[in-house]
Amino acid sequence: MSAPTPGSEPDFSLVLGGPLYQMFRRTHLSGDALELVHRRMLVLASVAWLPLLLLSALHGDAFGHRVPIPFIEDIETHVRFLIALPILIAAEIVVHLRIHFVVQQFVERGIVAPEDLPKFQDAIDSTLRLRNSVLIELALLALVYTLGLWIWRYEVALEVTSWYASEDGARIHLTPAGYWNIFVSVPIFQFVLLRWYFRFFLWFWFLFRVSRLRLCLLASHADRAAGLGFLGISVNAFALVLLAQGAMLAGLIANQIFHAGRDLMSFKVQVLGFLAFFIGATLIPLTVFTPHLVRAKRNTARDFGLLVSRYTNEFQRKWVEGGAPADEPLLGSGDIQSLADLGNSFTVVRETRLVPFSLQDVARLAVISAAPFVPLLLTTFSLNDFATYLLKAIF
Repeated sequence: MSAPTPGSEPDFSLVLGGPLYQMFRRTHLSGDALELVHRRMLVLASVAWLPLLLLSALHGDAFGHRVPIPFIEDIETHVRFLIALPILIAAEIVVHLRIHFVVQQFVERGIVAPEDLPKFQDAIDSTLRLRNSVLIELALLALVYTLGLWIWRYEVALEVTSWYASEDGARIHLTPAGYWNIFVSVPIFQFVLLRWYFRFFLWFWFLFRVSRLRLCLLASHADRAAGLGFLGISVNAFALVLLAQGAMLAGLIANQIFHAGRDLMSFKVQVLGFLAFFIGATLIPLTVFTPHLVRAKRNTARDFGLLVSRYTNEFQRKWVEGGAPADEPLLGSGDIQSLADLGNSFTVVRETRLVPFSLQDVARLAVISAAPFVPLLLTTFSLNDFATYLLKAIF
């Protein structure tokens, strides 16, 4: 693939590739640009969830009190397959569009030096080769059916008789729905989720390769990130993935609250740890540009310092010390406005961030990630209690 030129669009996508994507295209579940997203959401959610309902109903475990936890009361299962899984599929569209735009900006804004455009294309090609690897997706599938199922069995599955299994001491006996769950439904979800973790790695790999190039950055840029402020869009692009992860954890906690007698406050460490880990994992890849931003801020501050000194010295001689021509009026002179504009530009340099994302980006990501836990607050107090506290706070 030839190197991009200024004004051209780099051919880059984190999601338009890989064996699963090709299978979706052949089975008419996706178009070339991820069309038919609603069809993929419906089909995958149906394959994962609907047989569980039917098999548990036939076995008599879907409703009622035949088992301590019937299928209809397993909150985590419904959240996993009817909420989190469709969100992860829908996130592909968002990530494809926004990340493609972000990568395009490196060329359109002239951030990558023209002589380094071939190396920039090499970074793209390297990332796409990994994205399209059959071996990697087979490894992810193997991981799902080994470590993934072990984690589900010992860390996620409830330790009581339920719609998917009964226990008699050290052994568990799977129901028909349980076999479908452990060999089809759970692997589908885990494989989709692992592919997203792999895409996080691809994004980090690409950004790391780009950070090794010569970048044309100016700390006087109005975005307070030396021209790299557009990278904050990538943070928002992955927000749906974090929303799905948050929904999954909220579902697990809900099961523990309603079926194991736990309370919400006993999970505060897990919730805070989840938020810190996944928000950090989304933001850390962007910090590879911090050395560039440090250099740009230092160099631009030095150059602007010299320019400001020259201008203020000349302004002092002209207007303060009386060097201005007699026929040039002070009132309406553009020199004063230019001095103010120069001061504003120097302020921008001093306020340039050392990371290419803002506090608003971080706050937005935190709010979206934490949103699934809000309904769990109703397990600690009722809506009436909340309304009472709110009224007391207002009045």
